[in-house]
Amino acid sequence: MKFFVDTADVNEIRELNDIGLLDGVTTNPSLIMKAGRPYAEVTKEICDMVEGPVSAEVTATDFDGMMREAEVLGKIADNVCIKLPLTLDGLKACRALTQGGQQVNVTLCFSANQALLAAKAGATFISPFIGRLDDMAIDGMELIEEIRTIYDNYGFETEILAASIRTVNHVKQAAMIGADVATVPPATLKALVKHPLTDKGLAAFLADWEKTGQTIA
Repeated sequence: MKFFVDTADVNEIRELNDIGLLDGVTTNPSLIMKAGRPYAEVTKEICDMVEGPVSAEVTATDFDGMMREAEVLGKIADNVCIKLPLTLDGLKACRALTQGGQQVNVTLCFSANQALLAAKAGATFISPFIGRLDDMAIDGMELIEEIRTIYDNYGFETEILAASIRTVNHVKQAAMIGADVATVPPATLKALVKHPLTDKGLAAFLADWEKTGQTIA
């Protein structure tokens, strides 16, 4: 499974990238707003830092507007992945952009039928929103399962990018189902390493080592 981090905080991205955990980054206008800096400036800094795809979202809702904005965003860096909404105009733009060799992340997916259309349109990634479905008492993981089955049935190459992840269990469940990518907030990605027995075991080892009076270096 690939790990993308869902943030526009360059300090968080740098920390996780230096550890070697990042395969890409997803951003959106809301995350850019939190950064408090110009959209293109933040996106360029992230793209220079991370080798993998960096999703940069259009704000236009019509086909022509999406294409104009995609042209601007695509010039920021070679690893920009244009993020489009799952609408008819978004699918039309997806087809046009991917046919021109541009990576596209189709976002705001809440049904298997939507995911099927995105794959037909040639999307590089489809972003089903797990957490937002859970908020409505709908099991978001069932959607991941349905998309995985459909994509496997027909050999679609579109990668399932599990989004709106809220918990470490979301990551585990998505990985078990076979999602290709999980995009997670920095805190959730860091929490994957945590386990109380790991902390307890390390504390015991260190206490025993201290009793020996030895050093390694």
